[in-house]
Amino acid sequence: MRTGFLILSAFVLAACMGDAPVEDPMEGYQEVQSAKVVDAPEPQAGRFYPGDRDAIDHGAYLIQLLGCGACHTNGALDGVPDMNKALAGSMTGIAYSSPVTDKHPGVVFPPNITPDEKTGIGLWTDTEIANAIRAGTSRHGSRRLVTMPWQGYARINDDDIAAIVAYLRSIEPIANSVPEPVKRGERTRERFVYFGVYQNKLDD
Repeated sequence: MRTGFLILSAFVLAACMGDAPVEDPMEGYQEVQSAKVVDAPEPQAGRFYPGDRDAIDHGAYLIQLLGCGACHTNGALDGVPDMNKALAGSMTGIAYSSPVTDKHPGVVFPPNITPDEKTGIGLWTDTEIANAIRAGTSRHGSRRLVTMPWQGYARINDDDIAAIVAYLRSIEPIANSVPEPVKRGERTRERFVYFGVYQNKLDD
């Protein structure tokens, strides 16, 4: 049984096939509702200086406003976020190529963004975290983070970025590894979603 499923903002599929049977490209998928807002976990005592609390609270507000938990919290993409692992990465992936055209789409898994040193961002520098948010780059800037909506975050100012970084460093480190990315054409046994907006072609 295929384990992937789709989340579609809009889907319009036009076909002129007469009475011939048409294969349903959505067979094997189901529509689900993702969690749009996931509460930001509270900062942990002893992980920040009291004088930083205003910035940390602002960072928590921004993390929630930007919807980070909706992707980076396990279960949120399925509509049932596991708040015991808030921001610790998702075992449900996001397809970055269309399952309609690719039988086995490429899939990435939102990573752990808690300050765990082995599986999260605990060893990242402030600049590396900022670049991941505003430019969508990996830790050492060697590649783009596929599906990271960095274009919408590119103009976040330095004060807001500093607040986000301060907040992420203040929360509980959670050890949680997510599956490795799946290349296009490779089959995955993990669940995944696909966010798509399709428009039908119009006659010239």
